[in-house]
Amino acid sequence: MFVYLNNKVVPAAEAKVSVFDHGFLYGDGIYETMRVYDGVVFMLDEHLERLYRSASFIGLDIPKKIPDIKIAVYETLQANKLTGAYVRLTISRGYGPIGLDPDLCKEPTFVVMANEFKNYPKPYYEEGIKLIISSVTRNFKEALNPQIKSLNFLNNILAKIEAKQADVYEAIMLNAAGHLAEGTISNIFFVKDGILCTPSVECGILDGITRGIVIDLAVKNGIEVKEGAFTPDELYGASEVFITNTTMEVMPVRGVDKKEFKAGDIARLLLKKYRHEVDGYVKEKKGEGPSLWE
Repeated sequence: MFVYLNNKVVPAAEAKVSVFDHGFLYGDGIYETMRVYDGVVFMLDEHLERLYRSASFIGLDIPKKIPDIKIAVYETLQANKLTGAYVRLTISRGYGPIGLDPDLCKEPTFVVMANEFKNYPKPYYEEGIKLIISSVTRNFKEALNPQIKSLNFLNNILAKIEAKQADVYEAIMLNAAGHLAEGTISNIFFVKDGILCTPSVECGILDGITRGIVIDLAVKNGIEVKEGAFTPDELYGASEVFITNTTMEVMPVRGVDKKEFKAGDIARLLLKKYRHEVDGYVKEKKGEGPSLWE
């Protein structure tokens, strides 16, 4: 396995970051996770736009321009001979003495990792997965802006621990007002009275890229969408539930706490339309050539 570290691809065994790196010491940094289909990074521009947004919110100067980042991503894929993969791009504040002052770090640490993508089990899509509503409250958005996709993930990890203890796949967190927010690694949707509902950004969620695509696809296919503040009881009263993220795409849910659901027609439709969207994107990007993935 090869990793892109700072300015070059190196063997994974040589990809070492200092114990004085502020990403390690304080979770001071940002990241993006992307999925690669047939050698093409899906929605790469949108992910990099969000990366720069996160950087701007924490006053972090990204050491590379967007074209250089794209080259680094594809060089990492090529070095690992991957065409179906997921990519993790991480930028930390960098090496510096112990202390919270960002100016202690003179240069950010830039890392790209690529791993082979292994499909989720078919029963997950055919029958759905199980969730719980976590007792862990989502970070208060005025204290830590959820639009920052940061390395500080302890809030999510605590909820994930609860999910593991309950022997379920994912945990949904509520915000401080008791409204649905998001999962540890996902956005949540549910169908009630024929309307597709999902928590709004104002509820303290990250505006997932897959979430945005799914909302657009729903509208294009005549499905009414409502973004707002919803309670757990409204979720329990849904006719179907699903979650979304970059790697799982659209994943149906068969249970939330003690409430059971069936994988529904809207989730199936949106998963089909999403994959059609992916196919079109890949075909378009490959048609632009010459390309980085050749």
